[in-house]
Amino acid sequence: MGASKATHQGFHGWVRNLLAHAGGSGDARRSREIYQTSTMSALLEGVYEGDVTIGELLRHGDFGLGTFNRLDGEMLILDGVCHHLRADGSAHVAGDDEKTPFAVVTRFRADTTIPVTSAGDHAAVTSLIDASAGSANMIYAIRVTGTFGEVRTRTVMEQSPPFPPLTEATKGQRETTFTDVTGTLAGYRTPDFEQGISVAGYHLHFLDESGRRGGHALDFRLERGTIELSARSEIHLSLPRTRQFLDANLTSGDLAAQIRQTEGG
Repeated sequence: MGASKATHQGFHGWVRNLLAHAGGSGDARRSREIYQTSTMSALLEGVYEGDVTIGELLRHGDFGLGTFNRLDGEMLILDGVCHHLRADGSAHVAGDDEKTPFAVVTRFRADTTIPVTSAGDHAAVTSLIDASAGSANMIYAIRVTGTFGEVRTRTVMEQSPPFPPLTEATKGQRETTFTDVTGTLAGYRTPDFEQGISVAGYHLHFLDESGRRGGHALDFRLERGTIELSARSEIHLSLPRTRQFLDANLTSGDLAAQIRQTEGG
């Protein structure tokens, strides 16, 4: 199958999934909803300035991740608090007036809880999640809280216009390794057919227990803790109206390969 045909079918699979779950009461739908501003393909093309504030974003959910305007660090939202993760591994609470070019949030309520009593690396933990998830075609919000022998992270650095594509912006990014640390890994497992709209597969950010250190998780070893999963079947995709987004070419290149490169896969 050619790349263009595969992309075409993948997009239509995503649309079918979106429309299949369009019914239901307002409250029920909101409890299953993912709210997303912009797309991963736009971020890949260097669309680093959005028009959604953190204050507005938090009206759509209390859990999620993303980045900040000008690619100024990573974002992690836990229990309704938006944390700004910096390139030096530090973290602080973001201001409501800060803006994001890309973020994915929801209202987190665990459907499945998995206690972890023996140590496991990234592959072991994600395999456990895969075995517990009900479908490969649903989005799962993931929260892993516990003690980690090691968490290796990286954090993107603020960019200046003219903005380079994300594959260039992430070159030479700083990495930080946390050892013997208690904290939370949080993010999503997203179906393959959403690649380019979002990040297919696992996308996790880390914040330590103090809320002062964190970053985008590249690798980790969980010693003990708890995994919580929350299935999501509704997608509210909000596209920016900025000139940068409207003028961007969002169909160029091999999106999957670019995303793997920028996510550290």
